[in-house]
Amino acid sequence: MPQDLARFVRNLLIAVGVAVGATLGINVAWIAMGGGDLTVHGWIALALCISGIIGLTWGLMALAFKSSREGWDDRVDNSLDPGGRPDDEP
Repeated sequence: MPQDLARFVRNLLIAVGVAVGATLGINVAWIAMGGGDLTVHGWIALALCISGIIGLTWGLMALAFKSSREGWDDRVDNSLDPGGRPDDEP
């Protein structure tokens, strides 16, 4: 259990680091394009958006790996599918 917690905290810190790096990178690109200064509220919104995207991506990929490992994709019953493929026939 402590190893799982350590791995989770490490991955969380990596995700936060990526979000911070992406936020700073977007700000540098914004300034290079000649855009205006970003206010504190803009920084907060940008950080929340990037964190949300990373979190959503992380969660969806975790579900895909869990589904693959537990065989959920193998248990699908396609017997009632009217548009079955030729390789589905017995």
